[in-house]
Formats: sequence, C-alpha cells, structure tokens
Amino acid sequence: MQTSSSERGADFEQLKKRWTALVKHLQDDPRVARLLNTRLGRYLSSHSFVALTALMFSAMAAVPVGLFVTFAVVTTMISAVGFVFCEAFLLFVGGLALLWVLSGIALFAIVASAVVNVLYVTTFSLLNRYYPHLTKKGVIEGEKTECETSTEKDSKAN
Repeated sequence: MQTSSSERGADFEQLKKRWTALVKHLQDDPRVARLLNTRLGRYLSSHSFVALTALMFSAMAAVPVGLFVTFAVVTTMISAVGFVFCEAFLLFVGGLALLWVLSGIALFAIVASAVVNVLYVTTFSLLNRYYPHLTKKGVIEGEKTECETSTEKDSKAN
C-alpha cells in the first residue's frame, strides 16, 4: 500500500512537533540548563555535528568500557580468591613439611636416647663385671663422700 505524500507530510510534521517538544523539555531541565550554560555546553549547542559525534561515541563506547570494567573486576576477584587458595595450599604443604621434620627429629631423639642409654648401661655393666674393685656399692674407692668422712670423724672422737 502506498501512502500519499500528504499523509507522509502530516506524519513528518507530527514527528517534528514531538521531537521539538522533547528537546524543549530537555532544555528546560535544570541540570541540562546548567550544562548548556557552561563553555562546553555553548560550544556543543553551536556545533551540532560535534555534539552528535560525542553522543554517538559515548553511547557506542559504553558497552566496551562496561565489558572491560566487568573483566577487570572479575579478574581481580578471581586473582584474590586464587591467592587465598594458593596461600592455603602453601600453608598446607608447609604444615605437612613441618610435621614430617618434627616427626623425624622426634624419631632421631628417641633413637639417639636409646643408643646413649644402651651405651651407658653396657659400659657400667662391663666396668662392674671386669673391674669390680673400682666400685663398692656404687661409690668409687679412694673417694669418700662427706657423709662417710663425718661418720668416721664421729667414730674416732668417741
């Protein structure tokens, strides 16, 4: 169906009136009026091509900038969570290593203590067996304790 040129003209006039009303409503807004009173606002009002270019650039750049900001935030969150997991893993491995080292030290201490005790017992058993004259009831002959010396003095005094 073809529409007549008069209908198209009427539709265009109606669209122009609505567009003009919308622009007038935007210009009457106090925030827009404040922006238009600035040096940049006056420049954009007098240079409509530059204003349209800036508007289109801003609208088209919103999606890539939004995607980049989303990527940056998600990357930061993932790296923070990854750092926490990595740190927890390293602490776990370090704790296991410490546990193994301490277990090894405890095992070494037990073995060394057993060896020293066996050597001590063996040495004194051999000395008591082969050199019994060196000891008399656990006291080495030739050396007198203070207690024995004082009892001898008491017996001589009586």
